[in-house]
Amino acid sequence: MANLDPDNFHTNPLRMEELFTYLESIHPFSSPLREHLSRTLKQRELTTKKFLLKAGHVCRHIWFVKKGLLRCFYITHDAEVCSWFMKEGDVIISIESFFRQTPSYETIQALEDCELFYIDYDELQRMYREFPEFNVPGRVLTEKYYCQSEQRLYSMRMQRAPERYAYLQEHEPELLQRVASKYIASYLGLTEVTFSRIKNRKMKK
Repeated sequence: MANLDPDNFHTNPLRMEELFTYLESIHPFSSPLREHLSRTLKQRELTTKKFLLKAGHVCRHIWFVKKGLLRCFYITHDAEVCSWFMKEGDVIISIESFFRQTPSYETIQALEDCELFYIDYDELQRMYREFPEFNVPGRVLTEKYYCQSEQRLYSMRMQRAPERYAYLQEHEPELLQRVASKYIASYLGLTEVTFSRIKNRKMKK
């Protein structure tokens, strides 16, 4: 994990209430779990353009976005390819790196100033063992991530460029307002010129 200064981490139970409310909307927490999570969960602020994870480093933490926007990308043929965006309410991990604890091929970067909560891999595994009810939100969030990944793969393989743009416009319109066009174009598998042409055509309708 790159650019992570432990001195910048701190626990702040009052600001965790929103996260607890979100997780308990999936499955109620016992009092011992709530108390343990309050002691364990940490918070980090990440400024725009800073990196949460760099390729070649192991993803040792799972992150929850309280505020802000991040992108995940990898390098192929000397070009950046944006693979996903994470905003408020999303969970962040480099999937293969986190679950296998191996070096990541992905880089995660803040596109806006961010507020994030996190726990490390070993602590997550311990909570799964000691607090069985925590497995439920863990499973639900993992399923959500994989469903989103599958939807993206389907879009890239089965839809033409205008359809991919229309899907993003329908399901995640705020990304079109918050993310630079060059990153959206990369995410959709388009050149900036093609993306601009499709966007202008849609705006004229």
